[in-house]
Amino acid sequence: MKIGWIGLGNMGIPMARNLLAADYELSVWNRSPEKAEPVLALGAKSATTLAQLVDESDILFTMVSDDAAVKAVYDGPGGILAAAGKGKLAVDMSTISPDTSRFLAARCQEVGIRFLDAPVSGSVGPAKEGTLVIMVGGEKSDYEQAKPMLDKLGKVALHLGPNGAGTSAKLAINLLLGITVQGVSETLLFARSLGISTEQMLNIISESAVGTPLVRGKAASILADDYPAAFALKHMAKDLRLASEAGVSTPLAESANASYRHALENGLGDLDLMAIIKDLEGK
Repeated sequence: MKIGWIGLGNMGIPMARNLLAADYELSVWNRSPEKAEPVLALGAKSATTLAQLVDESDILFTMVSDDAAVKAVYDGPGGILAAAGKGKLAVDMSTISPDTSRFLAARCQEVGIRFLDAPVSGSVGPAKEGTLVIMVGGEKSDYEQAKPMLDKLGKVALHLGPNGAGTSAKLAINLLLGITVQGVSETLLFARSLGISTEQMLNIISESAVGTPLVRGKAASILADDYPAAFALKHMAKDLRLASEAGVSTPLAESANASYRHALENGLGDLDLMAIIKDLEGK
């Protein structure tokens, strides 16, 4: 099975590496060609155009930043849909709106390309370890074809229903992530205002019933007040906006959407989403 990989950002590079480590033949294309160097050094091949990548691949994976980027890769000039890809399978692992996933699935069907939406839950660490949670929408037979590769990228790959189901589930899990990180931040700030140190409160949380790997994983960053992006705040702001546009109107969803949008407007977008605590502290 020859794989074509599109998108070599913070998540795409470790995911592509895991497929190479599993001895898949991999060709790559990226809008910024220099970003392909880490995987080319491991044996991946470079395609100069998307048409070449489609021609040389049996299955295509896309992992790019947002709806506009996905649409450009698939439906833009010289994109996947313009190539002779009839009968091939495209798997989009980006976090985009369910409407965009369904639109792309329909456009792929018009030219004979099969399509899965398969976004992931997990940031750079799980991507490197191959322990992502993968949520898949599309035909069950297409999911079964892709599953051996998905199993090299994640600890679980779940088929959830038709196209759009995967991206819907991704927005739901990221809604919980955004709310959780904001909740932890507010708890720490509340405790600090009452004289309980951040270190003490993190220890209490970790030892309690609400302690999670997320809190433990972010503790060192919080204590150092240093937030290098494992999952950039700007991406969480985008995901919460997409959730709002999908019709989510719960009180916590609205609060989280407003908070991350405020932090984005205050220039924190390139930091980790845990930097929401800095914005909340400044209010």
